[in-house]
Amino acid sequence: MQIRLFQPQDAEQVAQLFHDTIRNVNINDYSEAQVKAWAPDDLHFRNWVEACFNRFTFVADDDGTIAGFGELEANGHVDCFYCHRGYQRRGVGSQIYAAIEEKAIALGLNHLFVEVSITAKPFFQRMGFAIVKEQQVECRGEWLTNFVMEKFIGDPEGRYDF
Repeated sequence: MQIRLFQPQDAEQVAQLFHDTIRNVNINDYSEAQVKAWAPDDLHFRNWVEACFNRFTFVADDDGTIAGFGELEANGHVDCFYCHRGYQRRGVGSQIYAAIEEKAIALGLNHLFVEVSITAKPFFQRMGFAIVKEQQVECRGEWLTNFVMEKFIGDPEGRYDF
């Protein structure tokens, strides 16, 4: 498994992974109407190439199969973090997250924040994130519960205690 930056040819697999993960994994925590609003039938509701190039998007590449992806924005916001349903609980998310945190530190960031689903909350807690608040967000006419979480990384004064 190689963790690397997104390339344009990954767009179709990333779009399908996003859709399938929400429809097949997040359905355990959300209603059918909610997951259909979140992951619409039109896989290209979002310009995946543009969106993934406008941030640091890391993909887990398993010999040509995208097993997961996660996006880091320059301000420390972690967006769109998904693992393929066939790769759940196999360390893929941890590897993607490690690459995101390493990049954030290289960018001089000391704070990461994310809005996560009910499904993803335990994963981000294991990665050291703390819940800031629970919230209701509107998505194409449906209301979904998610959680704002944050994590302080690195050392704001440039010191590390090893």
